[in-house]
Amino acid sequence: MLTPFLLWIVLLVLLPHLQMLRVSFLVRESWDTLAWGLEQYQNFFTESYYWRTFVRTGVMSLFTTFLTLIIAFPIAWYIARLARGRSKGFLFLACLIPFWASELVRTYGWMILLRESGLFSSWLQALGWADGPVEMLYNDVAVIIGLVYNGLLFMVVPLVTTLDGMDENLVEAGYDLGGGHGTVLREIVVPWAMPGIVSGCIVVFMLTLGSYLTPVLMGGKDSAWFTEQIFTQFITRFNWEQGAALGVLLLVLSSVIVWLGLKISGQSLRKVMG
Repeated sequence: MLTPFLLWIVLLVLLPHLQMLRVSFLVRESWDTLAWGLEQYQNFFTESYYWRTFVRTGVMSLFTTFLTLIIAFPIAWYIARLARGRSKGFLFLACLIPFWASELVRTYGWMILLRESGLFSSWLQALGWADGPVEMLYNDVAVIIGLVYNGLLFMVVPLVTTLDGMDENLVEAGYDLGGGHGTVLREIVVPWAMPGIVSGCIVVFMLTLGSYLTPVLMGGKDSAWFTEQIFTQFITRFNWEQGAALGVLLLVLSSVIVWLGLKISGQSLRKVMG
């Protein structure tokens, strides 16, 4: 029974990553000669554009994850605790339906809304808040909007699952003992929902950190996202050794931040992933 799972892990996850790690330590001395070395990693630390983009991508991914959590938590709370009957299933389906389309389609949808001739620009002009067409694309705000939207479902689902199992008596007891909304949220709801919060944050952060389409399309030519640098090395420059090194560094960054998040929250990977 474990054979398909083991084949998936070994052939599609473990071996490709080991191969990428091996290639990252190769140095091309000529078109047909390779040697071992750390040149690719030295290039990363000596070329400021690489590590600045690396840091920027990590910071923006963390901010996007936090913003997604802030938006998703009230939605998940309403679906799990307040909605009843068919409305509960309808609201959950409403969150799910946009993800029946691919990330590319969803991104193009936001580009249509945010462009100069888009719906938002037309509204601003109709309300008299803008004298002419407003271009809302090709900046960091547009990128974050697209990333939050693409990660929203992956935050809502674990939160709904966790909050749905919370005993209503715990919340009532908190209010009966004199706690306000903030106290009940901080002392009862958040600790109970912490496995779902951490699980959703891990998934959204890793998806955001590894995103390529949304930053490139909505950020435009000036978008500095680390996955674009990896793509450039592999596809444009045919420098697989440098691309592999950048890929390894991105994997290390995601692993370190996930590990720190688990330590800070006091959770374990087995617990948050079920």
